[in-house]
Amino acid sequence: MKGKGRAVRSVALVSALATSIPACSTSHPPGPAASAPTVGSSSNPLYGGASTLSGPVTAGHVIEPESGFTINLPAAYEEQEFFASGTASAFEATSTPANGRWTVAPTTAAPYRTRIIVRRPRDPKQFNGTVAVEWLNESAGESSPDWDYLNPELTSGGFAYVGVSAQALGVNGGSSLLGTGSGGGLASSEPLRYASLHHPADQYSFDLYAQIGRALRLPSSVSVLGRLRPRHIVAVGESQSAFFLTTFANALQPLTGAFDGIFIHSRGGAGASLTGGSVASGGLPSGQRIRTDLRVPVFMFETETDLARLGYASAVQPDTSRIRVWEVAGTSHADSYIVGGFASQLGCPEPINIGPQHVVVQAAFAAFGRWVVSGRPPPSPPPIRLTSVNPASLARDPEGNAIGGVRTPAVDVPVSTLSGIAPAGTSVICALFGSTTPFPASRLAELYGTRAGYLARYKTSLDRAISAGYILPADRAGLLRQAGLVKFPS
Repeated sequence: MKGKGRAVRSVALVSALATSIPACSTSHPPGPAASAPTVGSSSNPLYGGASTLSGPVTAGHVIEPESGFTINLPAAYEEQEFFASGTASAFEATSTPANGRWTVAPTTAAPYRTRIIVRRPRDPKQFNGTVAVEWLNESAGESSPDWDYLNPELTSGGFAYVGVSAQALGVNGGSSLLGTGSGGGLASSEPLRYASLHHPADQYSFDLYAQIGRALRLPSSVSVLGRLRPRHIVAVGESQSAFFLTTFANALQPLTGAFDGIFIHSRGGAGASLTGGSVASGGLPSGQRIRTDLRVPVFMFETETDLARLGYASAVQPDTSRIRVWEVAGTSHADSYIVGGFASQLGCPEPINIGPQHVVVQAAFAAFGRWVVSGRPPPSPPPIRLTSVNPASLARDPEGNAIGGVRTPAVDVPVSTLSGIAPAGTSVICALFGSTTPFPASRLAELYGTRAGYLARYKTSLDRAISAGYILPADRAGLLRQAGLVKFPS
């Protein structure tokens, strides 16, 4: 069930809209003076450091990450909150080649204390062995877009979930990425529970996140995962967090080995700066690929908007044994699914994108999870066809839908033009919510003849997409019900 207050606020929170706008920044005031770590010492987090975990936290009340949905866990799941503390290193890059094979070195170290939210199966028999660790989004406050997009697959698939307050904004408060003013962080919003939390600055976020990933593997007096015994820990992040995970994959994962796989959902052409500056103007060149020498799987899920507006077209790379990219036709960076019935409050000039992102990304994550466990890579679809790279422009069929990429009935048996590119002149928010242009009834009749003809073709396309692995079988009935609602001329 949707929660109105959450859904309205999540319009900005879940989509990292300003990642494409140079004027917006994720920078925060410098943290307290920090000391240079002693390279090779046991106190340097670069060399095997892990967070100290404490809890569960019971004082006061929990501040949930903003979400487009009311958090209603299945009865088989439970939620608890813990604190993670330690000393994190900042890093500087000595080289940032476009192939992603960065070289970095630690600079300073600073103490931190942050929170993690844990949602896990109660019964170990229901646990599939994999923990998804989401780098919570900090575009305009703290949100959990991948918890929204990846469910119900996370819970029906038996994953454990950990949401990490990885950045300073969520903990300390301050000016938001979207430039919508200052907001309070956890520590000031609920001091009874969070007064002890502190975050030195975003340049320490990368190592902080790695340390939490490592801590989840270790035997501990604090049973963060209850009776669950994880076999695989994977990193997950959408939009603004995907930019940070791009940098994490190239800079920190080779050094820390913190995660068994990295799921990057809707990145652009560059990564976040190691200095903790602006995502969009942090001095990193566009065209940054993921390094191909990582020992763990990296999955990149890209929408039309990411490709053409956020610059991913400059960073397109071929699949390898360790890299998979799904560019999904008919999708936008944020869409109607994530805001539900509150799309009208965006003020966009025409219907926003209603494309299939949410069903395809769940199939993508399920395939990613199997890849991490078994070593069997997901399908390797063709990329979306481009007519130009700079500026990026997508090739489109006669109905206006993108050619190539992951194919679903939404674009192969269309009843509308689904685009990740909003009309020119729209607001910053609307620019990343794409558009939907329904076909008139006369065009539906020309394409399919009758409702029965449409449904027959839809079922064939749907079963093809399921067979290819781009949609989960569990979504078949729901999608067929939606198709049955399409109105044809009487």
